[in-house]
Amino acid sequence: MIRVPEALRNHAVAAGAERWLADLPELVNHLEQQWDLTLGRPLAGATEAYVAEVTTGAGQPAVLKVLLPLSGGRARHEITALRLADGRGCVALLRDDPDLGALLLERLGPPLYELGLPTAQRHEILVDTAAKLWRPAPDSGLPTGADRARHLATFVTESWQRLDRPCSERAIDYALACAHRRAAAHDDERAVLVHGDVHQLNALQAGPEFKLVDPDGLLAEPECDLGTVMRGDPVELLQGDPRERARRLGARSGLDATAIWEWGVIERVASGLHCTEIEVQPLGRQTLAAAEAVAGPEPA
Repeated sequence: MIRVPEALRNHAVAAGAERWLADLPELVNHLEQQWDLTLGRPLAGATEAYVAEVTTGAGQPAVLKVLLPLSGGRARHEITALRLADGRGCVALLRDDPDLGALLLERLGPPLYELGLPTAQRHEILVDTAAKLWRPAPDSGLPTGADRARHLATFVTESWQRLDRPCSERAIDYALACAHRRAAAHDDERAVLVHGDVHQLNALQAGPEFKLVDPDGLLAEPECDLGTVMRGDPVELLQGDPRERARRLGARSGLDATAIWEWGVIERVASGLHCTEIEVQPLGRQTLAAAEAVAGPEPA
């Protein structure tokens, strides 16, 4: 019997995927046989997929990932993004079955989160790693940055009510205004392949560098990826001028600091509500507290 991490179980229940949970042991056993794998230990930290170490029949260490059956074609988008990346900036894809939401991936080293590096250095690594992924990918069938902004706005509106309003209406209104501006700013000509969830748990060591795992797969302005860097480290964000992080990320990447800030606002509120929903605390409370503190336009 496989062991399912609590956060993944909570997310599956919240998403109405109890049947998937019940069928997961049989599905993993099927993939072991189909792909000639020997199952190892599950990996902690995943909330949207069952992830475990495996060894192939040829003796190659790898990782098996089975995604929750969420709406929106998540598995196909991730597989498309990994194929387009081809191991540059993202983990290499070895095999896949989009119908089952299953991926076989190269096994990487520890996540950036475990290395104890200073916040500013971690952010530089995340910017540089994400930038390796950014490339034109027209006609790939991936959702756009405008789609992402509208999806986040809908999630924020609905989950805020469902969770009995765990943050202020002012924070929600500001996040929705930022989402509206980023949707309106989408430009197909400037859009590139972006990861969509760049943070220190998704950046794993690959020799002297890092690679990203778990791409959402979007065609968006590259500032979208740095918005997810903005939402992380919520306690540290408030230890100085919160907007300084956006300016620093903009300087590192050569991108627009205002767009980075606005993506960070909507991502922060959505992430805080999501963490609250699946009971990942104290991160949920800390993230919503940061959202409260930065709600509103930049002071004159």
